[in-house]
Amino acid sequence: MRRPLVLLVTALLVASAAACSGGDGGGDAAPGTGASTSAPPTTEATTTTAPPPPELPRGGRTLFPDHRVVAYYGNAESSALGVLGEVPPEEAAARVEEAAAPFDRPDRPVLPAMELIVTVAQASPGADGDYSSTTPMDLVRRWHFAARDAGMLLILDFQPGRSDFLPQVQQFEELIREPDVGVALDSEWHMGPDEVPGEVIGSVDAAQVNEVSAWLADIVAEEDLPEKVFLLHQFTESMITNRDQVVDRPGLATVFHIDGFGGQEIKVRKYAALQVDPPFHNALKLFYDEDIDIFTPDQVLGIDPDIDLVTYQ
Repeated sequence: MRRPLVLLVTALLVASAAACSGGDGGGDAAPGTGASTSAPPTTEATTTTAPPPPELPRGGRTLFPDHRVVAYYGNAESSALGVLGEVPPEEAAARVEEAAAPFDRPDRPVLPAMELIVTVAQASPGADGDYSSTTPMDLVRRWHFAARDAGMLLILDFQPGRSDFLPQVQQFEELIREPDVGVALDSEWHMGPDEVPGEVIGSVDAAQVNEVSAWLADIVAEEDLPEKVFLLHQFTESMITNRDQVVDRPGLATVFHIDGFGGQEIKVRKYAALQVDPPFHNALKLFYDEDIDIFTPDQVLGIDPDIDLVTYQ
């Protein structure tokens, strides 16, 4: 009769030991077994904040009608081509700021710019036979640094001679990928295969304009850039052939720059003949030396339709 009692006591001891250890195998493991009783470590999700998209020099991502651009025009290597070449870039930036200030309005702040001719049409063919000379990149970068330090746009102006616009523009791709650099096509200086700059007024067809704008729009999209100035110089109807076929591209502010010097009446008639409607924009060039009775800023702002960009030469 003792054996059942022994079995009963043994069973009670085993049950008691199991209860003390938690009853589910969750107690401390014996040393050296490799088991762990601690809860698995928790990891907190880390989030990375994407940098904001680049903006224009004085804020925002849209040029027009948020701003009015006022620019000086010229070449870094010659004072004969415009006011920019008369002084070093840092001093030129101060002059641009002074010229732009009278155009500033509370409802439409001014955005100063420097339109720098980076390929200059030549009367002789040059080594490559294209009748165009390219400004060294290190010199153009100096102007870009000066413009950026002053909170201004830099607009690269192209006079291709017998070359086409797109290959010339693509030489400056590194700079054009910056958020504060635009492009201007100077069609007066785009020559045919037998033409010489200065002897005839050049022209460009809409198809070539559209090639450049498509390439530029792709860059704006790839880099998530703010709106980029795309400037088309013109002072005769024949300078941009098939103009009605010029395409408005997303990411570009396409501006028809109505050049030509003279008295106010002549300039107003020229503007009326060549001005464009939305989605395109209008610009006017003022000549310090050649214009007769040059427009004041208030007079420019009184011209209809509204002028989005003004250049001084």
